[in-house]
Amino acid sequence: MSARELVVLGTASQVPTRHRNHNGYLLRWDGEGILFDPGEGTQRQMLRAGVAAHDINRICVTHFHGDHSLGLAGVIQRINLDRVPHPVTAHYPASGQRFFDRLRYATAYRETVRLAQEPVAADGPLGTGSSYVLDAVRLSHPVESYGYRLTEPDGRRMLPALLAAHGIKGPDVGRLQREGRLGDVTLDQVSEERRGQRFAFVMDTRLCDGVYALAEGCDMLVIESTFLDEDMELAAEHGHLTAGQAARAARDAGVRHLVLTHFSQRYNDPEAFERQARAAGFDGELTVAADLLRVPLPKRH
Repeated sequence: MSARELVVLGTASQVPTRHRNHNGYLLRWDGEGILFDPGEGTQRQMLRAGVAAHDINRICVTHFHGDHSLGLAGVIQRINLDRVPHPVTAHYPASGQRFFDRLRYATAYRETVRLAQEPVAADGPLGTGSSYVLDAVRLSHPVESYGYRLTEPDGRRMLPALLAAHGIKGPDVGRLQREGRLGDVTLDQVSEERRGQRFAFVMDTRLCDGVYALAEGCDMLVIESTFLDEDMELAAEHGHLTAGQAARAARDAGVRHLVLTHFSQRYNDPEAFERQARAAGFDGELTVAADLLRVPLPKRH
């Protein structure tokens, strides 16, 4: 199993269909799990996908429309029922605090887990994990909506051939990494920059600066493409993207792997989304999401 992968729990917009559940996405990032936009039925989709409540460290809600949040009640209660042994942090638009409260306490249950509430009120960093920084950026939708981005700090990769050429081995390698220099040899001489991986999650929005800010340089971009291009006016009216718009944004931002999702029930040909994304000029890795699909993050360059 990949240490970093996206588990797709649901891909439908507005209403579930026979083949698509409401939204739900779990990002496995090393030893942590970030659950995005748990719509209705997410708890059952987790069971089908082999995702446990213990896998969740953070819950990130982009906005409080039902297809992105109605599953919160069941997920939060399951976290408590299973006595998840670690704290769980929930991020969501601050303007929707009343909706979060209603969902969190929709019915009676016994709270056994510390659930930290950290609402989002502005663009910026939200927290850090063992190997990432989590940021939020405002999007453009009829209700307040934020996208999320994980950024792994840049590091350095040691180059064995250059280390050997300078006679550096064993404990001296660690000393060089810690101190940046060993005698006349600097760290830069025997290593190269290792760019940190980047992941972004963009749901309901029109094209706006926030889309591009979140997508910039991402290894994987999960983005809504509710409509096909022939319905672009309808998309703009309701605050959504088309497949072509999402793909062009990904192309311009240098995205490596584009995952399209959040499909309107009006369409029954998933391949149409891929055709329009390719016609828009996106030539990287492309996935048209389906329920229960697992998508590994691209390998490093």
